[in-house]
Amino acid sequence: MTSEIRRTFYPLISYSDPGKAIEWLERAFGFTPHEVFKDEQGNFVHTEMSYDTGIFMFNKGKPGTSALYVAVDDPDAHYARAKAAGAEIFREPADQDYGSREYAALDPEGNEWYFGTYRP
Repeated sequence: MTSEIRRTFYPLISYSDPGKAIEWLERAFGFTPHEVFKDEQGNFVHTEMSYDTGIFMFNKGKPGTSALYVAVDDPDAHYARAKAAGAEIFREPADQDYGSREYAALDPEGNEWYFGTYRP
């Protein structure tokens, strides 16, 4: 009997050219594309790669920056708690096209934290 892995933390990385990053990460480190989402113009909007039981996510952005995505069961309650504690919210809770409900906040040192129901 196999059990499903319930992941909670997902590193987020930014690349200036996600297409080249996918190819290089696959060739150099043996990572496998898990999900690749593009817009109508063919631009990368979200990518997931896996290795063994781990998954990380990335998109187009400033290289060398990173953040963390945390899967939570109730993002609205989580948002209320973070806001009450003084977290700087830079993305209000919203339903996403891919079925997740998410919000994003900065911690006191300016690190980005994303919280939502999405679990790759």
